[in-house]
Amino acid sequence: MFFFFSEKVHGGVGNTYISPFESIKQIDESGNAFWYARDLQEILEYSEWRNFSKVIEKAKIACKSSNNAVSLHFVDVNKMVLIGSSTERYVQDVKLTKYACYLIAMNGDPRKEVIALAQTYFVVKTNEREDIECYEKYKKDVKRVEARAQLKESEKRLSQNIYERGVDSNGFARIRSKGDTALFGGHSTQVMKTKLGVKGNRPLADFLPTVTIAAKNLATEMTNHNVEQNDMYGESPITDEHIQNNSTIRKMLVNRGIKPEELPPEKDVKKVERTIHKNLNSNSKGLSK
Repeated sequence: MFFFFSEKVHGGVGNTYISPFESIKQIDESGNAFWYARDLQEILEYSEWRNFSKVIEKAKIACKSSNNAVSLHFVDVNKMVLIGSSTERYVQDVKLTKYACYLIAMNGDPRKEVIALAQTYFVVKTNEREDIECYEKYKKDVKRVEARAQLKESEKRLSQNIYERGVDSNGFARIRSKGDTALFGGHSTQVMKTKLGVKGNRPLADFLPTVTIAAKNLATEMTNHNVEQNDMYGESPITDEHIQNNSTIRKMLVNRGIKPEELPPEKDVKKVERTIHKNLNSNSKGLSK
């Protein structure tokens, strides 16, 4: 697991950000920063190149959709690497701009914490002298977007799990709703949506603070684990399991002075994500330097 931290430079100007992504940064003959995909692959915890290549392809599609030239941000290269103690051979690699690295992070596995850290790093690196206030602002936003993506993946997995165990989509909705009721101290999903001003069919989770999103995700992952581990079948036992897990998480939060139903709503997470993308797109020229 990798962490970012800032270090005050005595006698210098401003703050210096230290991260694993900084350590693999390369500088070309024109003074432009770039990163090798295989170096980034290791830090983002992808063990196989073929899996990481799929993420790169998704990032290229996102780049093209944003009306940016893929060839400027993703440059295919062959690089000589050492195999064993004395043998060398060429391997396929890609030179990446800051913007390309950010797109890769945005299309990476949302369950990896290092993915969120990468998103934060490549946002703030749009300017080498980005101040600490801006860093902290983006760090908070990206972590919330990442938490929401993790919850979406966990709920998708739960839906697939229970479908294989005799529960249809309506049953999944009931199970999730009863889990919410347990987490929010007896308040149903609909009651919480009304309380937080969530309109129409928009998901409640899109307007929750990071700590509540993370709580829902942990409870859902616990349900996934126990459903698989104990080979549960049918709506009733899975519902009981999900209620118990949400109740357990609630007790932990309340013991720390946090009542999920009393926390104020946050800005629509989709708008937050669009703001981050907009910032990166508007600075894509700077990111390519």
